[in-house]
Amino acid sequence: MASLKLDLNPTLYLKNPQDTALGKKIVGEGVQLIDELGFEHFTFKKLAEKIGSTEATIYRYFESKHRFLVYIIAWYWHWMEFKIHFSTHYLEDPKEKLSMAIKTLCREKINDPNFPILDESVLFRIVINESDKTYLIKEVDKINKEGSFGGMKQLCEKLMLMVQEVNPNYPFTRSICSTVIQTAHDQLFFSEHLPRLSDFSECENIPEEIYLFIKDFIFKAIN
Repeated sequence: MASLKLDLNPTLYLKNPQDTALGKKIVGEGVQLIDELGFEHFTFKKLAEKIGSTEATIYRYFESKHRFLVYIIAWYWHWMEFKIHFSTHYLEDPKEKLSMAIKTLCREKINDPNFPILDESVLFRIVINESDKTYLIKEVDKINKEGSFGGMKQLCEKLMLMVQEVNPNYPFTRSICSTVIQTAHDQLFFSEHLPRLSDFSECENIPEEIYLFIKDFIFKAIN
């Protein structure tokens, strides 16, 4: 796993950062800086200063800071798809498989030494706080046609297949799977920042409670 290279859409970058030590440093330090400053205050100039390089060097890898954000969020969705596959491939019972997939999606993210390049826990915080900014933009249709949101779509597709195994006649698999993915992240954000929109802000183990909520929701819906 330490040598895992995620197969990301080449439209996400100008030069694949996974291919060079400098590219990996740009991504790793960029994630840390967005987590520290927030995306609005993040710039390539600040990142260049942090890594001891130049803005021009970073622009050889990514055409804009928005494309950089799309790239790291796509990285997260591909990584989650891999982790869900890894945690469910040995299970045979469809309900058990779907439950494990949801648990993996909701599980607290900690720094995994096997996670390539990035601090998974930091990237997860960025997904919670910043992922909506990848598609709530005027150019969303153009970016979508380029395949930039393929990571989340593939993750949704994986969950859809599991839902169809449980109930092949359920008519809203695409909608419920995208809702589950979004809800798992929104409820974490709400519990911390907008507690009146969540029942979990006072819970001792928020990820576990969100998992139980989503599990209850999806199985009642598809059954």
